[in-house]
Amino acid sequence: MLAFWRILAASFRQYSTYRVATVAGVFTNSVFGLIRASILLAAVSTAGGELRGYDALQAATYVWLGQALLAPVEAFGTREVAERVHQGDVAIDLLRPLGFLRLQYAQKLGRSAFLLLARGIPPMLVGAALTGISLPTDPVAWLLGLLAILLAITVAFLADMLVNLAAFWILQTRGLTVVYTAVMNLLSGFLIPIAWFPDWLIALTRATPFPAMVQTPIDVLSARVSTAEALPEIGVQALWAGVLALAAWAMLQRGIRSLEVQGG
Repeated sequence: MLAFWRILAASFRQYSTYRVATVAGVFTNSVFGLIRASILLAAVSTAGGELRGYDALQAATYVWLGQALLAPVEAFGTREVAERVHQGDVAIDLLRPLGFLRLQYAQKLGRSAFLLLARGIPPMLVGAALTGISLPTDPVAWLLGLLAILLAITVAFLADMLVNLAAFWILQTRGLTVVYTAVMNLLSGFLIPIAWFPDWLIALTRATPFPAMVQTPIDVLSARVSTAEALPEIGVQALWAGVLALAAWAMLQRGIRSLEVQGG
């Protein structure tokens, strides 16, 4: 456990050294947030000031919370593990004293913690100044919101890991990553609130882990759901985290056997 926390802290420190990239990321995140806010606010205005439960302030809050989560959940996916598999460096990772998935998770948490603080909160402050945002005042809601963020990062990590682990059998995973990223950004509720989907697509989306990555933490932090309603939503997040963790573990074990058969 001590090794896990040391790796987490080292990952946080590593990303904190990229100051120029952080500033550039904050600027880009803020600009795209303004673009998204203008589009959603126009949609709400066209609908008469309210669209499926979202008024102007709630729509703006949705946008800026989504922008805050963009970097921590890594909504555009990663390819580092897939590249290490293709290059053979994964063999070194498998020999480390800390399990492969725990190692990657510790690095993910450290990276996400920095990205949330350095690239997530500043755009929210920009949004609060320019469009206004609505956040809960109840401390319990904040605690549940932080838990929802942690589970969102965990679910996103595990789903992305499944895509990366496909590299054990697929020589080129770029296409798979592109498809996954497109589906994730749509069904997670990052592009538009899931409530704005057609009813049939809402039902389909709720049967996937994607809403747990973005929509659920936004709903909890924006107080769109009460504390009593937030608990089942967080429970669904935890359920998906467990299911995906088992799937990632099983896929890794199959991948290790495949690596050994091929001469690893």
